Amino acid sequence: MNYLPEGSTFTRRFFSMTQQKIYTWQFMLLCFSSLLFFSSFNMIIPELPAFLTSIGGGDYKGLIISVFTLTAGLSRPFSGKLADKVGRVPVMVFGATVSGLAALVYPHVTVVWAFLLLRFFHGFSTGFKPTGTAAYVGDIAPLLKRGEAMGIFGLFGSMGMAIGPAIGSFIASAASLNTMFYTSSLMALLSVVILAGMRETLVNREKFRPDHLKINWADVYEPRVLYPSVTLLLTMLPFGAVLTLAPDFSDYLGMGNRGLYFTTFTIASLGIRFIAGKASDKYGRVAVLRFSIFFLVAAMITTGFSTSVWQFLAGAVLFGIGTGMNSPTIYAWTIDLSDEHHRGRGIATMYIALEVGIGLGALLAGWLYGNHFSHMPYVFSFVAFVAFLGWVFVELIGKKKDVIPSQLRP
Repeated sequence: MNYLPEGSTFTRRFFSMTQQKIYTWQFMLLCFSSLLFFSSFNMIIPELPAFLTSIGGGDYKGLIISVFTLTAGLSRPFSGKLADKVGRVPVMVFGATVSGLAALVYPHVTVVWAFLLLRFFHGFSTGFKPTGTAAYVGDIAPLLKRGEAMGIFGLFGSMGMAIGPAIGSFIASAASLNTMFYTSSLMALLSVVILAGMRETLVNREKFRPDHLKINWADVYEPRVLYPSVTLLLTMLPFGAVLTLAPDFSDYLGMGNRGLYFTTFTIASLGIRFIAGKASDKYGRVAVLRFSIFFLVAAMITTGFSTSVWQFLAGAVLFGIGTGMNSPTIYAWTIDLSDEHHRGRGIATMYIALEVGIGLGALLAGWLYGNHFSHMPYVFSFVAFVAFLGWVFVELIGKKKDVIPSQLRP
């Protein structure tokens, strides 16, 4: 079933939007900025479990990701509203700036409570930057090529996620953890420099006022994007588990670089993002999600029962393929269903679902794991089952709001 956004301006803009180009200068600047941003906060993730353990917080590994995502989720309604009122660029600049400042503070943290407080603050970075970015892409991407645009954009984010952990672990071992944190800060601040020179796409901008921070339920939940949001929540639990447990799994298997799993899965997601994005434009969002969730389930089973480095990395490849297909498709689906005048709100709702999924996945994985490696198969089997529920939801319910851009007509 095709679902067209409502609004008097949709038909009038339909043909002009289909003729827009993807590869504009603004789009490429946005992509490069995201490459730096995702490199910045991902490069420290593989080293954080060991860092937390070194200051006496080994039992709180599950909170490394869940506290971070808690803040990100809480800040989404604010970032969505501000993106629709004040502008996409200010929201992105704020998020990237927070990431740069937080990385400067990590070297000075010596107690567990301060670490968790800093992770809470750091979460504002992903609560703001991706929300503004997705809204910006939605503004400039051609209507019939949204999936492709999200796939291309996702390539740069994935490259950041790929090179970030590898570079971070290399710097940490070759130099020091502090050098790694300072490098992370530098990359985030370079992202800010790029964003500050970009053209704003929000037409009717308002100057920031304190009442913009007043949030009601409509700012938290956009019912138009319920289906992609539920799908994303269910398929993000595995991601939270991976972020929490992959470093310990790497140590158990004797891998010298804790970031290798993250690098492998991210590289595997690079090419498939572009292909999946174009496929979702041609065959529909649900058609692609059927396959992406299958790969996610297979990835969790393969990873959780790994007994060798090669099997572990094979799970990373499957995870990369599934994630690479899943993310651009759901993002494009969310933009499809969002009201064009409240695009930030729709994207914020989607990202709240994402943060809840990752946070729950991290929290439950850390709790079920309990620093006992023998629990790994059970943890990954559990998140594989949750992802399978996402497939059931898409197949039985989500297809009611499927969008097939190639068949849309005004």
